Amino acid sequence: MARIALILAGFWIAFAVSAARAQDDTATSFEDEIAGLERQDGLIPLYVDADEGRILAELSEGEDGTLDRVIYTARLTSGLGSNPVGLDRGLGTGSSILAFTRVGDAIFAEFENTLYRAIGAGPDEAAATRDSFARSIIWQTDIVAERDGQVLIDLSGFLERDPIGAAQQLSDTGQGEFSIDAARSTALFESALAFPRNIEIDALLTLSAGEPGPEVAATAPSPHDVTLTVHHSFLALPEPGYTPRLADPRSGAFEMAVYDMAAPLDAPIRQGFAMRHRLDRADPNASSGPVTEPIVYYVDRGAPPIIRDALIEGGNWWADAFADAGFEDAFRVELLPEGVHPLDARYNVIQWVHRQTRGWSYGASVYDPRTGEILKGHVILGSQRVRQDRMIFEGLLGRAATGTGQADDPLELALDRVRQLSAHEIGHTLGLMHNFAASVNDRASVMDYPAPLITLHETGRFDTSQAYDTGIGEWDRLAITWLYADPQSARRPQDALDRAHEAGLLFISDAHARSNSTGHPYANLWDNGSDPAAMLRETLRVREAALARFGRDRIDAGQPLSALRDVFPPIYLYHRYQVEAVAKALGGVNFAYALAGSGAGAMTPFPAEAQREALDALLLTLDPARLDISDDTLGLLVPSPFADYDPIERREQFESGQYPAFSRADAAAAAARITLTAMLDPARIARMDGQAARDPGQLSAEDVFDDVEAVLFEVPRGEAGRLVPVREAVQREYVAGLLRTAASDTPMAAALARSRLTRLEDTLDRRGPGRSSQRLALTAMIESGLTAIDEGRTVTVPATDIPPGSPIGAQSCFHCDSADILQH
Repeated sequence: MARIALILAGFWIAFAVSAARAQDDTATSFEDEIAGLERQDGLIPLYVDADEGRILAELSEGEDGTLDRVIYTARLTSGLGSNPVGLDRGLGTGSSILAFTRVGDAIFAEFENTLYRAIGAGPDEAAATRDSFARSIIWQTDIVAERDGQVLIDLSGFLERDPIGAAQQLSDTGQGEFSIDAARSTALFESALAFPRNIEIDALLTLSAGEPGPEVAATAPSPHDVTLTVHHSFLALPEPGYTPRLADPRSGAFEMAVYDMAAPLDAPIRQGFAMRHRLDRADPNASSGPVTEPIVYYVDRGAPPIIRDALIEGGNWWADAFADAGFEDAFRVELLPEGVHPLDARYNVIQWVHRQTRGWSYGASVYDPRTGEILKGHVILGSQRVRQDRMIFEGLLGRAATGTGQADDPLELALDRVRQLSAHEIGHTLGLMHNFAASVNDRASVMDYPAPLITLHETGRFDTSQAYDTGIGEWDRLAITWLYADPQSARRPQDALDRAHEAGLLFISDAHARSNSTGHPYANLWDNGSDPAAMLRETLRVREAALARFGRDRIDAGQPLSALRDVFPPIYLYHRYQVEAVAKALGGVNFAYALAGSGAGAMTPFPAEAQREALDALLLTLDPARLDISDDTLGLLVPSPFADYDPIERREQFESGQYPAFSRADAAAAAARITLTAMLDPARIARMDGQAARDPGQLSAEDVFDDVEAVLFEVPRGEAGRLVPVREAVQREYVAGLLRTAASDTPMAAALARSRLTRLEDTLDRRGPGRSSQRLALTAMIESGLTAIDEGRTVTVPATDIPPGSPIGAQSCFHCDSADILQH
């Protein structure tokens, strides 16, 4: 027995020695791996291996069994520089909870599913919810070494992914099938910075393709090889103390939706949280006072000084809204400190982005996907837009005042727009959506898209004194009060939306404003005035005066005269946005977002009289005489000896079937297509038919067809022969528009359009004077189009190109407006 005990004792001693040696070997392995490497202490300790191009991360086991849980987001430090593709400097992903977990000798990186919750439930019910929905394991790697509950991994593979989806974006925009070239990508590029609550790492990502597209060819020095810098941010989960705010459809605040599977049976599963920054008053019991930590935004040091000043000035308008909500000195905008990375998650940044073309600006946020708390606001402003605005003002006013600092200085007017744009995009990152009904309420919100308000004085001069508003609007103040003020405070933020309703301040979002199919008569982009039809008439007066004065002085002396081909389209189409606003009246329905039990929010048809006034104003834009272009102007629109070979350079111009001459007919067709696309939208035609069926006094689709055809086909006696090509071009656009509607999947609108086409074909020979060639062409269009519909084929109709428009600076639309036809 003693011998057995001795043998067992020896066994346990040997086992202990072996285990100790194994532990020493592991410890030595960990130390060996990090020996000589640069250590950066922070949220996750990093070891930078410059020789091997690696970044090692030291993960620690948490209480819930995961090694580390953080908020992760990725953005482009350097982009492609093409707005149609969209891979801009600063563009980023959404925010996700990233968890590292150990599975055997491997580490998995997982995006947690934060959409489905069991809020307030016990562990069993929470686990049942968690196990009912998919998880996303996005990456796996082996353990390099471990010691004392710490695990060392090589993070390089994670950083060399394509988290932005750049390859897919290039493919989706027709730029070729790109794939990651691992040999020319690296996790260690410019910076790997560790801070106590965040980690910021730049990685180099090279994508290659055999057949790159034209946008890549226009921007990349080697179109087959696109190298981007991807910035990865890892943020600590926020400290407790933030109180989520339930969303309200009247508020204009962005909503983060979640599904609470533990909700009582008599409560909705879907819940929405308003997205906002954390903002606490130093004295929580005071109705007004200083804050514990202000919200500060920083302007990119890469912006030119004149732009920086405008961005800071416009952004600081929001301080007034926070003061109204009871927060003193709670908001400010200043220049980014020297040496700070603009994508550092600790800084809210207004980033200045250069592109090869003009395009959209963006306001996005890094946020906690569990609560909606905004952790970093990030604004991207495209530099070419300010140049486009200046060009438009010079096209209207000439260059005589440029640089003078006077009220009609095109440069100053463009900077006024920059101030407004700064406030607008910051507003998004504060938590506010667009409000596309603000223009009818005396510009009640910077969250609308403002068209320059220029009027024609009775003396014949342009009045630019009200081109852009200054300061935030009344709606903005009430929205910030609702979003940020303490619900229990004396300011009663819950009453702010009631006060907005009582003041007649409408809020209408993107979904019911952007597309031509939308029907709210007061919700549109780039419009002005409480009476859209009256403003369209005034806008046409400004357009007519600007075209009459159009000349060489619209560009700088010494510029190629061919530059006028870029300046001319936004002047000729100056009315395009107001047209879309007025068209919303046809079949329009008035409504407001509301809560059940409030008695508000009923949908009512727009009054018949107002619809007819809108139709009369729209018909003015189809008048061939109004669409004509003078011989003097035509003589100035000479082609370029260089840019005309490059479709990218010509994208701002009208297409011309008479090239190198400028085609009046093609320009007129483009203008008419904007109007007719808005008027003949299938949903609009169907709404008009439905309203007329309920109320015979309402405007019907047949009324619209009759009035349009009276303008286009009933030629006034003595009309000049020079208008024949213009009139015929607009007639073709009308027939093409009816065919598109007849081919739509809106049955009633399709039937009405088909019936009208058949009737039009039968009456073409009896409709006044006109060339037989035109009658034959229209007949052929109608017959071939209807045959294609009957046979289930795609209807092919002439597609007149429209020069880029919205956002008064983009060649493709962000959601949908008249410019969306450029994509088809």
